[in-house]
Order: sequence, then C-alpha cells, then structure tokens
Amino acid sequence: MASRRDFIKRGGLALAGITLGKDLIANESGYLKKFISNKNNFISKRPKLGERKFISDAVESKIVEMKKNIADEELAWLFENCYPNTLDTTVTLKIINGRPDTFVITGDINAMWLRDSTAQVWPYLPLINDDKKLRDLIAGVINRQTKCILIDPYANAFNNGPTGSYWGKDETEMKPELHERKWEIDSLCYPIRLAHGYWKTTKDVSVFDEDWKSAAKLIYKTLREQQRKENLGPYKFGRKTSWQLDTLAGGGYGNPVKPVGLICSMFRPSDDATIFPFLVPSNFFAVTALKNLAEIFGVVINDKLSADDCKNLALEVEAALKKYCIADHLAFGKIYPYEVDGFGNKLFMDDANVPSLLSLPYLGSVRIDDEIYLNTRKFLLSENNLYFFRGKAGEGIGGPHAGFGKIWNLSIIMRGLTSNNEDEIRSCIRTLKNTHAGTGFMHESFDKDDSSKFSRSWFAWANTLFGEFIIKVNDEYPQILKTIF
Repeated sequence: MASRRDFIKRGGLALAGITLGKDLIANESGYLKKFISNKNNFISKRPKLGERKFISDAVESKIVEMKKNIADEELAWLFENCYPNTLDTTVTLKIINGRPDTFVITGDINAMWLRDSTAQVWPYLPLINDDKKLRDLIAGVINRQTKCILIDPYANAFNNGPTGSYWGKDETEMKPELHERKWEIDSLCYPIRLAHGYWKTTKDVSVFDEDWKSAAKLIYKTLREQQRKENLGPYKFGRKTSWQLDTLAGGGYGNPVKPVGLICSMFRPSDDATIFPFLVPSNFFAVTALKNLAEIFGVVINDKLSADDCKNLALEVEAALKKYCIADHLAFGKIYPYEVDGFGNKLFMDDANVPSLLSLPYLGSVRIDDEIYLNTRKFLLSENNLYFFRGKAGEGIGGPHAGFGKIWNLSIIMRGLTSNNEDEIRSCIRTLKNTHAGTGFMHESFDKDDSSKFSRSWFAWANTLFGEFIIKVNDEYPQILKTIF
C-alpha cells in the first residue's frame, strides 16, 4: 500500500464507484490529465444510492437546501458532488463491543490518517443533533482514533487491522496495524479537536470512556517527550528513498533544536520532513488542542491534575511561540515563520496542508484580525513565499510534496475560509469552479498553468472542506452565492 507521494508518482487511481466520464491517463510527470468534453450537463457524480457507504438524512437535506441558494448551476453541482463525498465513499461504520467504530480512508489510499479522518467529518458536526445515525458515525470516528492512539501515539496513519504496510521496512518501530509512522504534532491535535467539538455540539460524554482517558494522557506524555528538554525521546525514523523529504536527518532524529519549550514535529501535515523541527503552525494548534483537552479533563472527567498539566503545557508552548516564533521580515514587518529551531534560525514559507500559517484562524489559534497574522497572510499570498504560485489557471499556495508550480485546492479553500473580504472570497470560489477539470471534484493539486494536470482525483478531505466553505459563505455572505461565476 503506497503513500500519497508514491501514489502521485505512479499516477495510480481508485474511484470506488465514482463515475468521472472519459478515461484518465497519467502524463509523463505522473500527474493525471483529463481529456474533457465540451459539454457538461451537470449529472451527479455521486455513487449510485445503493453503492454509497453511508447515507445521512441531514446531509441530504442540507444539499437540497444549499442548491436552492446557489445561483450558479455548475457551483451547485460541485457542492452536491463534494460535500457528501466522505460519507459516500470513505467511511465504514461497525458496532464493536456495543460502541460505534468508524474507519475512514482518505480516498485513493486505503488507510486512515488521524488528521484526515477528523478533517473529513468535521464539516458534518453542525448537523449531528438532527441525525442520530450521523452522530453515531462521528462518535465512531472518535472511538477508532482512540484505539489508534493507544496502538502508537507517534503514528500518523493506520490500517483497518493488523494487515502490515507498504512501509513495513521503515527504520522505526513499525507494527502491523500501522500504515505509516511519521511523527506529526497535528496527528494528536486533530482527535482532540474532534472529541471537543463533538462534546460541545451534542453534550454527549459517552466517548470519554477509560480508553479515551488513557489515550488523552498518552497525548500529553508524547507532546512533553517531544519538547526534548532532557533527551531526544523515543522516536526516530528512517526510510530508504531518493526523496529528501521522506526521511529524517540526524540519524533518524531530525535536525538539532535548542530546547526552548516548543514541541518537535518531525514531519509536516503534508507528511514531508521538517527542516527545523519546531513547526510553528503545529505548535499553535497544539496550544489550542491542549486548552481544549484541559477543559475536557476539568469539566467532564473531573481530573484536576491532568487538566492542570495540559493547561500548563499549553501556556509554556504559547510563551515560547511569542518569544521565538515572531520574526522581522524585510518586506512585511513582524510575521510568523513556518519553522524555527530555537537557535535563531527561521524558515519563511507556508505549506498548503492544515495546520498551515494561513489556517491559524480556522483552527481557533489566532484571531482573524491579529496584526501579526495579517502581516503573515500578506507574505503568504505573495511571491515572496517560495511556495505561492500564480499562473494561467489560478493562484495559490502549494508545497514541496506535490512539486514546484502545483497549487493545492486546500490552500484556495482555506484562503476563502479565513477571509472576510467579499472580493477575495468570490475569487477563491471562481478559481475552484474553473479548475476541477471537468471531474466535478476537488483535487490535491493542479498545475498553475493547466488545471487538467492534477493529482489525486479522489481526495475526500478537499471535497468535504469545499462543502464547508460554501456553507460558510451561505451563512455569512449569502449574496455571493447569487452570483454566476
């Protein structure tokens, strides 16, 4: 079973019942190219009713409601295809020992990432009080994530059972339940985000059983270990590969850091290795997650000691962010760098994958009007950011994972989600509408000059997040959706 990068390089494709029309072929760079007909009557690209993995009455009602509010026929069609894509194609719900258990694949890779699985179901949270089946499905994701963390808190992706992995020979402590074992801070933050959001929405505390408490304490322990105050900690990783960002320097421990209170993340949310291990957006996310975890320990579990531990770690990381993660840029003033090492070295860039610097308000980590964030945003959306690309097809942030000149749909969607400027939001919607290459779905990335060259035709996170974006626009700027883009 391959990683995301390996899938892209080989130009592989899995459709799981999604009809895309004419054949897709891989061009010489490994990107999928679509030969598009000139006519499109916007027939649904969803699987047939009997082939869908899960059906939610609340989601179906939301689709009907939204389509009435979207004047642009093609945009309404995109929303109908994308918003339910996670439920249509990626979830498997079972009842195990009387509790829901939901395994969520990313789409074209048959494995469950802790990050992606949270992000894929997050947009459905506002509907779960009106749909018990949907609520049980998301409770099942929380229960499955708990099991995954107890298997290995350092792993980012898991199999549906002890099946072994394509990456089983990686030089780390692999287990048969693991798909991949790349240590990424956000892998432990996302399950907290989902559990906290579920509890706040439903007031249901049944997910916080003894296993969840054990997993939550393991999250705290792991984040403490990766501050690396006394030693390098138990995690190391190596991979035989020609791709520099797919393995770690320093004998598997990454480049050195000066222990200053920040937490090391050896890989980014893109699954690429960090250069400087203090990944700034992921440390911001950790502060938010730890505060949420402290609230659960204090209010729900009545464990004051654990609540205080989480709160104190959050405050320590927050103080270190203020001291070490604000830098003067020659053109933009004080901004947040992407990575630092505690010695004074800083990397100025952003990556499309979330958490990113662009996404910090979306994750609740900074205010949308925070002056340093606004300076940072100007930098991120300029050609001073080496991974911001502008071409004939559109503009947006990419990253090294998919290659130079490749714009990620996630970055365009996130730009819209973190904007309060109507013109900017319209521009994001227009670009997304004009770059789906006739498929009716979002992709991982597309070439800045030719959107028919894209990667990952089945990427459920991007699809569902697009749905969340359009719903947010409808709630806050309904006049925008009256536009024909």
